[in-house]
Amino acid sequence: MPSLVTPVMSPGVLNASAQPALPIDDDLLLRPWLPPDAAAVTRAFQDRAIQRWHLRKADSEDEAQEWIKQWRRGWETETACHWAVVDADGSTLLGRVSLQSIIMAGGQAEISYWTTPEARGKGVCSRAVAQVASWALEEAGFNRLELGHSTVNVASCRIAEKTGFALEGVRRQALLHADGWHDMHLHSRVHNA
Repeated sequence: MPSLVTPVMSPGVLNASAQPALPIDDDLLLRPWLPPDAAAVTRAFQDRAIQRWHLRKADSEDEAQEWIKQWRRGWETETACHWAVVDADGSTLLGRVSLQSIIMAGGQAEISYWTTPEARGKGVCSRAVAQVASWALEEAGFNRLELGHSTVNVASCRIAEKTGFALEGVRRQALLHADGWHDMHLHSRVHNA
């Protein structure tokens, strides 16, 4: 069936080249995930704050290794873009930022993130989210990015506000966490807004 609209992003617009590394100032780097990152991912997912806001946990390096393989495949299949947030020399894992649930025809994705306990309160997360959002909307061709978080996750709400994601509303009982159903804030950033 023919479409009445031209896709915002054509297939191949992302995976025609390697996933970019995105430097942030002189002290941070967003880079594709590497197999040796599995140990750091496993350690990060032992943190209670990460466990509170995520739906899975990593019980072993082998499990984290499988996640990294999936994260890398996301770029190849144009279904997701995942970056490790590391220090400037790339040796210390500080967090993760990703674009998920990519809809190429509409140029849309959901942005998500976490940081290690050592990186919190230092602007690492907001700078990483801002960099990925700018890359997505200004360089890659996305039209809309959505950011969702539990209404009781105050830190995530601050990240959304700091990085220009406008609050659009509340999605009632939208996500089941380990402690029960959570209402979710929906924020967005759009191209040229």
